[in-house]
Amino acid sequence: MPFDIARTRAAYPALAEGFAHFDGAGGTQTARPVIEAVTAAMRAAIGNRSSAFVPGRRSLDLVAAARSAVADLLGARAEGVVLGPSATALTYTLARTLGAAWRPGDEVVVSRLDHDANVRPWVQAAEAAGATVRWAEFDPATGELPAGQYADLVGERTRLVAVTAGSNAIGTAPDVAAIAKTAHAAGALVCVDGVHAVPHGPTDVASLGADFLVTSAYKWSGPHLAAMVADPARWERLRPAKLLPSSDAVPDRFEYGTPSFPLLAGVAAAVDHLATLDPDATGSRRERVRAGLAAAQAHEEAVFDRLLAGLAARPAVTVYGSPARRCPTVSFRVAGLAPADTAAALGAAGFCLSAGDYYAYEYFRTMGLRDGGGAVRASVYHYNTVDEVDRLLAELDRIVAGGERMAR
Repeated sequence: MPFDIARTRAAYPALAEGFAHFDGAGGTQTARPVIEAVTAAMRAAIGNRSSAFVPGRRSLDLVAAARSAVADLLGARAEGVVLGPSATALTYTLARTLGAAWRPGDEVVVSRLDHDANVRPWVQAAEAAGATVRWAEFDPATGELPAGQYADLVGERTRLVAVTAGSNAIGTAPDVAAIAKTAHAAGALVCVDGVHAVPHGPTDVASLGADFLVTSAYKWSGPHLAAMVADPARWERLRPAKLLPSSDAVPDRFEYGTPSFPLLAGVAAAVDHLATLDPDATGSRRERVRAGLAAAQAHEEAVFDRLLAGLAARPAVTVYGSPARRCPTVSFRVAGLAPADTAAALGAAGFCLSAGDYYAYEYFRTMGLRDGGGAVRASVYHYNTVDEVDRLLAELDRIVAGGERMAR
């Protein structure tokens, strides 16, 4: 059955404003069921977590529901879902906790393809421990992150390998399972940044070989919260810095302060929404989420293929990277225009695209593009259409033509 794009778009009230959102990599628009769930939770009587009274029990239920939903999204266990304000914050918590046990001579492997949130926390934790940082390099021409190099990077002193499941700059989807296999053979842990990959297809944390995987709900139609998942037994072995009165249970001991209970309602609603993307799907929520994201992925790939082909066909446009497996994300530059000026010109016409380095610091530094303003990023989400792509390409043509006239 064809993907029902009209039905899908109708679930996002913000789309009625008329903007063409090619900025999903920086955060998607919010689905109506999420808005309604957050609103309902804010209207209800909710207290801090307590079993003594109804509003307190509601908070306990909202936390449990969010954990269960994330577990269904990722193929994890609810008892292993740590909730937090952002992927960056959760990764820092993990890095500080693991790093406390590292010693001089230990090694950490990070990649120059990753978002800095899966680089700098590990680099800084290694520096604090006197451990060594080793770097996995991407191919500058293709943007691929060859899995074979990890055989030389990982050894008996490797404590952790951090790698992305999807580049937020150029979309590359590395062979995480192969990288994890190499890491585990040496006894190292693997932390996977799933922030960019999870919204664009079914995810199974075990198949990836991830010991830890982090994701952000606002990248998959939800609120600004994040989650990191691991086997509960793995969390049990870790002792983070925490307040003495706060819970020592897993996963609670990794969560700081009182959470936003209404936003947690939105996390569960967002997963429920993803489970409706294929209206013919049946079975458990996990099965329906996988089916929904698979259907959305096929739609996204068709839209993205149109975008990528259109950009590549324009002589004034330089596209960065050509990975064989990728999320629907591309970075490009228009000749004679700073990336920020390109994004601003498109923004004036109602097209939302990012410009800069989008925190993919090492990628743009390696490519020599940071000092030049980075690049322009276009990303496709399941509410985007081929018509939006065609209009975007036409607007790019007008911008290029206008620049050429001014140059004469």
